[in-house]
Order: sequence, then structure tokens, then C-alpha cells
Amino acid sequence: MRAATIRDRELHVLEHPDPEPGAGEVLIRVTAAGLNGADMHQLRGRYPAPPGVPPDIPGLELAGEVAARGHRAERFSVGDRVMGIVAGGAQAELAIVHERQLMAVPEALSWEEAGGLPEVFTTAHDAIVTQAGLKPGEHLLVHGGAGGVGTAAIQLGHVLGAKVTATVRNPELRDGVAAFGAEVIEPEGFGAHGPFDVILELVGAPNLAENLAALATLGRIAVIGIGGGAKGELNLGIMLAKRLRIFGSTLRPRPLEEKALTARALERSVLPFFADGRLKVPIAATYPLDQVAEAYAHFTAGGKLGKIILLML
Repeated sequence: MRAATIRDRELHVLEHPDPEPGAGEVLIRVTAAGLNGADMHQLRGRYPAPPGVPPDIPGLELAGEVAARGHRAERFSVGDRVMGIVAGGAQAELAIVHERQLMAVPEALSWEEAGGLPEVFTTAHDAIVTQAGLKPGEHLLVHGGAGGVGTAAIQLGHVLGAKVTATVRNPELRDGVAAFGAEVIEPEGFGAHGPFDVILELVGAPNLAENLAALATLGRIAVIGIGGGAKGELNLGIMLAKRLRIFGSTLRPRPLEEKALTARALERSVLPFFADGRLKVPIAATYPLDQVAEAYAHFTAGGKLGKIILLML
């Protein structure tokens, strides 16, 4: 098979042996794979793949057809359209995924949309709904609202009946983000638009103090990104007075059991909104596998709204 391959922090398309599914696993003939910030960090040597995952083939989400099934893999049949998160190896013509991490692709979705759905919507739903417990009528603040997870979180908050506010630094993207159901504001002075019940933090430590000040009583902060900095000063007095919660969350290193639970949660609570058109996967651009370096360059250049998708043509 051919796959995007990292060699000396550069991207190439190289041949690899075809993988074979083990017990409970399926072989996916990949059609589309979304790019995510974690892929950029892996390319730079900052986010190595966990043990048991291809160390040099990036990619955390995919969509494609079941090509073969391993022993005791029975959830899907050969030829079924499936999608899911993986810990790596998605940006290849073939990939091995445990069947419990996979979901059926809704009929309303194109391959490009399916390839860009699993990572960002799983991350957003797990953070703001499963862990933070966002409820209808509450106020959600999404930092970095123009990114993939940001636009997913905005849409989820909107369809769940929350009031949604999002910070977007690039003024050219604000109207597009607002169309997903948020009041879009500048990052500076965001606290004046509170109080907020839930804050999805994709920037990091620079927002910590103002986040705490802007939270309502019993507010929650879900930290899923620290690109702006990892260390800040925490005022425990504010936390005590407001009875606040702060938690961090990642998907990639979780065990199979926990990833399977996130997939079932999406099937039950999120995918129906795609079927009726209330949730969408915005696509900024698509690239064939042979242009993987150009796709990564587009991602890192910024200024995009929506997912960048690799197609295994």
C-alpha cells in the first residue's frame, strides 16, 4: 500500500506492506482522511505515535470501505461504509481499525465529510457533553472557534440548545463561524461577554485567569489545546468561591474500551443530526495523497475555515 510517510520531519508518499487485521479488527480501504493539528505536531517530532501504532504514518481519522475482517470481527460486513478515529496510520490506502472504534457512515455524508468528521466531533462531544455536561440553556464559550474542533463544538452547542459564544482572531473568518450558530467575538476582552457555564479551551494558559473570572458558579473548563502555552497561575480562591471544575482531555492515548464508548456516544447522540442536516462537516480543501505535503502546508498556513481532507486517489 501507499501511505503518507514521515522521514526526517518531511512528508513523502512511500510503499508499505499491506497490514492484516487481527482478532476483532477490520481492514479498511481508506477513501478519505482528515488532517488535524496533532498531525502537524507529529511531523515536527513533538507528538510521537503511541506503542503499537505505525510510528511514521500520520492520521487520526478516516473513512472508507471494509476490505477484510479479522477473527471474531462481526459488527460490519465487507463493503460497508465506515469511519472512525485511530491513534495513527489513517493517511494511507489501507488501515487496521478495531471494529468497536468504527461507526457506519450516514447516507447523507460524502466521503470527504465522513473523513473529516470522527476526530473533531468526537473530541468536541466528549469534552463539552460527556465530561462537562453542557445542558440546554447554558452558555458555552469556545476559544479558537474557527478550527475543526471549534466549529464542531459550536454546532453541537447550538443543536443542544445552549447559547454559544466563540472567539476568532481572524476577522475574515468571523462571519463564516457565526453561521454555525455562535456569537463571534475577538479574543481580547472575551470575559465581558460572560458569565459562561462551560468553556472549551483550545488555546491554553494565556486564557486561564480570564476564564476563571468569566465562569458562572459551578462552571467547567475543558482544556483540549495548549498551543498558546501550558503553564499559568491558578487562583484557587476563585475556584473555591464558584465551585469550579477544570479538566484536561485527549483522545489518542485512550484504551480501546474508552474509545469504543466515545463512538457509541456519537452514534447515539450526534450522527442523527447529520442525517437531518442540522450538523455539517465544513470542507476547506481536498488533496490527493500524492499532494500530502501541499495539504500540510495549507493547514499550517492558517486562514482556513473547515477541514482539509486527503483523498486516496
